[in-house]
Amino acid sequence: MEQAQSVVGIDVSKKKIDIALLRNGKTKSKALNNTPEGHVELLAWLVDSKVDMATVHICMEATGVYYEALALAMHDAGLKVSVVNPSCIKGFGRSENIRNKNDTIDSALIARYCAAMKPEPWVPQPLEQRQLRAWSLRVQSLKDIRQQEENRHEAHVISGMTDVAAHVAEHIKWIDDQIKKLEKDIDDHIDRHPGLKHDAELLASIPGIGATTVARILGHLGDVRRFKNAKALSAFLGVTPKHNTSGTSVKGRSVICRTGSTSMRAALFMPSMVAYRYNPIVKQFAERLLETGHSKKAVICAIMHKMTHLIYGVIRTGKPFDANYFSKQLAIQDGI
Repeated sequence: MEQAQSVVGIDVSKKKIDIALLRNGKTKSKALNNTPEGHVELLAWLVDSKVDMATVHICMEATGVYYEALALAMHDAGLKVSVVNPSCIKGFGRSENIRNKNDTIDSALIARYCAAMKPEPWVPQPLEQRQLRAWSLRVQSLKDIRQQEENRHEAHVISGMTDVAAHVAEHIKWIDDQIKKLEKDIDDHIDRHPGLKHDAELLASIPGIGATTVARILGHLGDVRRFKNAKALSAFLGVTPKHNTSGTSVKGRSVICRTGSTSMRAALFMPSMVAYRYNPIVKQFAERLLETGHSKKAVICAIMHKMTHLIYGVIRTGKPFDANYFSKQLAIQDGI
């Protein structure tokens, strides 16, 4: 009975991991290096602490990329691992009225959260999806650098520094060549994996979603089928409406919750703008919102939410986008 109640909270940073083993209301702490050797030491420490490895539940926050190697090591060892949104831990800490903050306190807080909330087990993405995510993020980084260089090039041209402007222009050309090469490598990577290729073709059938966004979606989200429904996917991305009303006095405007990935929301912004013009279902949806008095910014946010539903729909059903889907459904209902 004692072993079944063991949970482990881990506060992950770049160089070290702070561990809190919670068992029968008592906490045992440990600090190790965040290295492969440190991960092996963690497993040995759990065994020495007489933890039942078959029932122990390990929980950590999704802190950038620093948690991934540790989570993979624990998962590969056959342990139950959960990776949770840091905002959940922060909110749980507020509910306990915690006033101080350090790594030891945070790891114990994560352990108590795990014991109370019992978060879902974490399942790592397949290697090909993690590789696709890394390459797509690399392409986006190069595009960001190119935009910075283009701004510098314009500034040098205006100031008359033609020699410096020419040097910047050469760098821009090199970046363009690297982006083209990486985009081809990404296409080849998707083609080599039938599952990725099938999902990429389904996503590309949605008007507004291009090859770059397809790679970002497949790389970052992995298998969209793991979400129970489209609402869960929207919540994961942080594009669900967040209402702010209470009684008769508090009537704040609704905004998107923004609890998910900032980079994925940014990746969906331009496709939503394009879908507004060329996707018939989205266009009709947006015009209806505008007629009811919604602002353009609110409409774009609603379109992003709508796009996540379309993404989930084509992947879940395995059928490409059909602009006449709703009219066909109505025709069936009307007996036409």
